[in-house]
Amino acid sequence: MDACPVVELQRVNKVYGDGVPTPVLFDIDLAVARSEFVSIVGASGSGKTTLLNLMGLLDTPTSGRILLSGQDTARLDEDARARLRLQYLGFIFQFHYLLPQFSVLENVLIPRRIMGREAERERRERAVELLDRVGLGNRLHYRPGQISGGQQQRVAVVRAFINEPALVLADEPTGNLDSVNSRAVFALMREISRNLGTAFILVSHDEQLARQADRIVPLVDGRIAH
Repeated sequence: MDACPVVELQRVNKVYGDGVPTPVLFDIDLAVARSEFVSIVGASGSGKTTLLNLMGLLDTPTSGRILLSGQDTARLDEDARARLRLQYLGFIFQFHYLLPQFSVLENVLIPRRIMGREAERERRERAVELLDRVGLGNRLHYRPGQISGGQQQRVAVVRAFINEPALVLADEPTGNLDSVNSRAVFALMREISRNLGTAFILVSHDEQLARQADRIVPLVDGRIAH
């Protein structure tokens, strides 16, 4: 494993609620290296999505440390956390969350706009290349409502990689797809991850997909099972 993991959790705990505390995660130690493809598996309620949200800086731990590319995120204010998310992270969710008023190509390039950067020619060409590789080269100017659910999720995958993040987090990314589209989307995630050297953390109830990861992290009642 690299000397500086892409993401590292050190004795992370998460408790919700004030009056009646509800502990969700207990002493989580986890490090993910560059290019590593990791699946987090566990029953509903085991804390998988909470763990993903913490790594994505969408939530904060009750105690413990989360380091993203070596930076201690506890020391950052919300603006700095948001910038770190944009710079280092990509997200793929069960629902694609494409903006219906924008074309396929424009949806892919939205993270560039959020970063305050123009979609320069090279980046647009990269987006077109990736969309072409996933069979959407002839759908660049279609809107989401004009393409299928499987195609929409492929757009979401390409969008997650457009800023070439160090880490992509995927929460049930194939949950709404049939088996054929699920396999196609998973293969796409693995291919892009390998090509870009991106670390990838996947939460999925699909055991067949989870078993194809480089490493499986089982989560049981908020604890990593060893």
